[in-house]
Amino acid sequence: MTGTASDADGALDFPEGFVWGASTAAYQIEGAASADGKGPSVWDTFSHTPGKVRGGDTGDIACDSYHRYPEDIALMASLGLSSYRFSISWPRVQPGGRGPVNQRGMDHYRAMLDELAGRDIAATVTLYHWDLPQELQDEGGWAVRDTALRFAEYAALTAEALGDRVTRWITLNEPQVVSNNGYRTGDHAPGLRDSAAAAAATHHLLLGHGLAAQALRSAGAAEVGITLDVHPVRVLGDDGSDALQQGRLITDAAANGLYLEPVLHGRYPEHAPAALLPPPSLIADGDLQTIRQPLDFLGVNYYSPIFLRAGDPSDLRRNENPARCRVPGVVEYLPEDLERTNMGWLVDASGLHQILVDISRQAPGLDLYVTENGRAAEDYVNPQGEVNDVERIRYLHTHLEAAARAIKDGANLAGYFVWSLLDNFEWGWGYSKRFGIVFVDFGTQRRIPKASAQFYSNVVRNNAIPLLPASWPR
Repeated sequence: MTGTASDADGALDFPEGFVWGASTAAYQIEGAASADGKGPSVWDTFSHTPGKVRGGDTGDIACDSYHRYPEDIALMASLGLSSYRFSISWPRVQPGGRGPVNQRGMDHYRAMLDELAGRDIAATVTLYHWDLPQELQDEGGWAVRDTALRFAEYAALTAEALGDRVTRWITLNEPQVVSNNGYRTGDHAPGLRDSAAAAAATHHLLLGHGLAAQALRSAGAAEVGITLDVHPVRVLGDDGSDALQQGRLITDAAANGLYLEPVLHGRYPEHAPAALLPPPSLIADGDLQTIRQPLDFLGVNYYSPIFLRAGDPSDLRRNENPARCRVPGVVEYLPEDLERTNMGWLVDASGLHQILVDISRQAPGLDLYVTENGRAAEDYVNPQGEVNDVERIRYLHTHLEAAARAIKDGANLAGYFVWSLLDNFEWGWGYSKRFGIVFVDFGTQRRIPKASAQFYSNVVRNNAIPLLPASWPR
């Protein structure tokens, strides 16, 4: 792709044909938890377990997008978006994770895709955004190999039914979060705290990706990719320290390489901690070749970097946390000069530039899409009926500028999807965190485009962003 250029009025242009979209996930917005033959997912079970989700919130209703999708698609059209990234609920189209299609569920997605086509909005479909059918979890979930095989069957059924309407397919969203938060720490569904199950889930998720990619291609899929969450790892202070350098290598392998290297290169990273790696007994002959399927694109989800500095893990100071690398004398650090979202996540747009350039060097010629990027903020409707989310506008402005500069510096970035179109069910936080560019009043289901929606729409329609005012923090 060609690089960006500054025009006469100082704006940063994006390449012709750049894809502009917004992202959502089925469990977070659809509601209709048992409608039309849908089976239970692990998130239905988890959210209904007392103490697992803040405030006892569930996704039973969420944004009711199962019924309100025409309104949501019309909203996207009004913003000028060229693509919509959404996920299909596996238990909605295959309630138990195996066996015949639930036709009413599949018909829902066919109708959605037709509505999108009527608005000239391309469909970017994620097959798995964390809502595993509960019946498969009862048999071991991603910790057992059979789930990868069932996932490939689901991919084939879905592609056969919907493939003529889908522009690009994403197999998995953030397998690292599924393995770590779902199977190791228990913060997400299915809520396990089992390091061996988490290591097994890592391999079976990746194997499922490879098998699903093969199934999609056999069904004639136009474009196939996977979405990974990526975190640049940065060292503060004495970057020549052997301990810090070792910490950086291990942290990068754990946070990024554990998924990037199998997908791009067919190997697990040399520096990954042994506890995170699947045991050799789980890796059958040919598995890594299956995982390393040719990709048409890679989806990149970016929110924040990881910082390391010298410190004492047994005597942590302000803004320090134990380092996941577990290297003596190394701690993770949250720099005080960086803004944080109300999720506590660091805001650092330069990290987006870094990962886009770095991955493009690792995989020359591979199209990249930013498939998630955004922030939670303390949004509210003012007396005039408006939501003036200036923090989110600043966030989007700086990150889009970083993306534009990454293209100029050689990144093969083909599109950007803001997270998220709508305020939604934010997993373990329930409805207490708002990420949308559209405000949702969950009591009435009224949609109110925020100021950030207008800002984003202007960027989309101009295929360019103004340069950030010098007075704004970066």
